[in-house]
Amino acid sequence: MVRVGAFGKQHGKFLRQQDTPPSLVARLPDGIKLAVTETRNEDPEPGISGSFARQEAYLVSLKLRDYADCECWERGRCVIKSDIRAGATYVYDLERDPRYVIDKPYHSIFFYLTRAALDDVARQSGGGRIGELVYEPGIGKDDTIVRHVGSSLLDALHRPDEVNQLFVDHTMLAITAHVAQRYGRVWRSTELARGGLTPRQTRLACDKLESDLAGKLSLEQIAAEFDLSVSHFSRAFRASTGLPPHQWLLRRRVEVAQQLMTVRVLSLSEIAISAGFANQSHLTRVFSSMVGTSPGAWRRAALDVPESES
Repeated sequence: MVRVGAFGKQHGKFLRQQDTPPSLVARLPDGIKLAVTETRNEDPEPGISGSFARQEAYLVSLKLRDYADCECWERGRCVIKSDIRAGATYVYDLERDPRYVIDKPYHSIFFYLTRAALDDVARQSGGGRIGELVYEPGIGKDDTIVRHVGSSLLDALHRPDEVNQLFVDHTMLAITAHVAQRYGRVWRSTELARGGLTPRQTRLACDKLESDLAGKLSLEQIAAEFDLSVSHFSRAFRASTGLPPHQWLLRRRVEVAQQLMTVRVLSLSEIAISAGFANQSHLTRVFSSMVGTSPGAWRRAALDVPESES
């Protein structure tokens, strides 16, 4: 996982925040970057927002709070004044210098997607260049995919030390492909390849993932081992194993933790670190979610230890 201080600072300056908003970044081949940032201010200083440098990129924003009478600007003039709806998705073209008047508390998630990344993901998925994203300034869309992905990333933004790079890469890749397909002006719908990895490739990929339980390797690094694009590898891995890479890694961490729990002298905190978790709390959350019981309860049952003796 990589914390994106530079992008967070840029977004904080755009919204005139004194603190740096939390951000996460994914890196694609050829230096293409994708980022997600959470912005929140309960007591903003009234005035018009700052400005991003004009570039071939978009901000796709999931609003987490209603914002009445939002004055939205493009190219130096007000284009619409409308009510922002919590749960809706809004698109901003950074080539049009999007800005808006800040005079009320706000809470949003912003996905930073370059046009190069959108075109690259669309091409790898069987489509053509997206052209431009189709949107109406200040008009939100009910986009369940953006809403679901944004909600899933909130916890990651708040606990960056517990997030592995595979999760960030996979999630940002998924949102980029979705945005390209739903909002791209030019999209040629083609059925994606359904083929998975060969048995040998699957074994090698799993070995690679397991060799780095902490998840420091990026999806790009692993895909490069097989001379595959990131999106192709991710789809093929899921077709072969039934799980995307980051979910497979979490499951394997839990399995390793279960093996280590049979060693009585190891504490749960030692087991958590050895299995690739950030700490015992991280182990407990993931283990309980996947297994349906806490690590302590599972260990007592596995060792046949009465709860009164634990």
